[in-house]
Amino acid sequence: MKQLKINGQQELTGEIKISGAKNSVVALIPAAILSDEEVTLYNVPNISDTNALIDIIELLNGKVEYKNETMKIDTHNIENKVVPENLSKKLRASYYFMGALLAKFHYAEIYFPGGCNIGSRPIDFHINGFKKLGAEVTIEGNKYIFKADKLKGARIYLDFASVGATINIMLAAVKAEGTTYISNAAKEPEIVNIASLLNNMGAKITGAGTSEIKIEGVDKLGKGVIDVIPDRIEAGTYTIIGALLGKDLKISGIIEDHIDALLSKLKEMGVPIEVDNNNLIISRPEEYKPINVKTLVFPGFATDLGQPMSVLLTQADGMSIFEETIYENRMGHIKYLQKMGANIRVNDRTAIIVGKTPLKGEEVIATDLRAGAAMVIAGLIAEGTTIISEIDHILRGYENIVEKLSGVGAKISVIETEE
Repeated sequence: MKQLKINGQQELTGEIKISGAKNSVVALIPAAILSDEEVTLYNVPNISDTNALIDIIELLNGKVEYKNETMKIDTHNIENKVVPENLSKKLRASYYFMGALLAKFHYAEIYFPGGCNIGSRPIDFHINGFKKLGAEVTIEGNKYIFKADKLKGARIYLDFASVGATINIMLAAVKAEGTTYISNAAKEPEIVNIASLLNNMGAKITGAGTSEIKIEGVDKLGKGVIDVIPDRIEAGTYTIIGALLGKDLKISGIIEDHIDALLSKLKEMGVPIEVDNNNLIISRPEEYKPINVKTLVFPGFATDLGQPMSVLLTQADGMSIFEETIYENRMGHIKYLQKMGANIRVNDRTAIIVGKTPLKGEEVIATDLRAGAAMVIAGLIAEGTTIISEIDHILRGYENIVEKLSGVGAKISVIETEE
């Protein structure tokens, strides 16, 4: 069994380069199968989710060449096959093959997707969108079957501005007959990234990044090239680490607008931050002011940064409140913070955090991807040694996290233990 071992309280200085966005690449790879030619992605992160998607593309008879952050996907000979359960359960984003295969072949079979257990994440919004476009949807056991004689443009309103549903409907509608409008669409930067690739391939999508997206259907899509945007959640995670342990720590390759809400909250706490072009310099302040944090859809405070942020709040002098509004199971890491010495009381989706409390190294578990990031942060600031188990969750979303942190002075390593 692989675990992370961290000896805490090391000052961090130097540079951390941000990788391509996990939440973009997991949709860009399925989107490539809509092309009749080669698709090239640059700045692709080498994480387990990426490799799981390559396995699915190759199962569908596509060819993938991936080296030095560049991925070439050739779908000339793509075939419509059932995406098997063992692959679809590896990651939540396997559901993007629903929209892509439905658009390409008017038929798709895929098992229920996997991913982190952070609460109810029904795909009803996706399914309702597919139905509006003309697809029939049936469930056999734990498998979805989608079929359509043809897909026709429609007006689709999302009850919740879901990123996954917005992207999946975009994928399904791009070759539909007529025009599709998605109202109350999610506005996240990843959606703009996916739309940019599709437009580069010949799609006609306008409004991505706003609440109203218009998609004029086209007959075919050709060659495409795109840079994967920087991972704003990775950037935010390392920025929080810098706020706790940094001495002129440089976070390079960021897009400031994408982490505006976080930077605003850190400045409110008294953290000194300088941003120059796509680089950020951050240092630990003498003390932190307590604040309230409420997660919201973009451009609000990202739900994926809520758990990492809760660790920082344990070091503020006074009472802070962390409220999670998107998912109901984002508090799984709190019991481990309490075990390490944090003073936190949880009421449903709200955590009341009273600081400043010193943390001590303990044996903890990464219950999901972002909870795992929170445990890494806690271990980095704790006195003594922290051992984190179930680190596959962390490796799903953070490229070379051990190397990046070691490179700036952290004492962190992967250890092998007998189960």
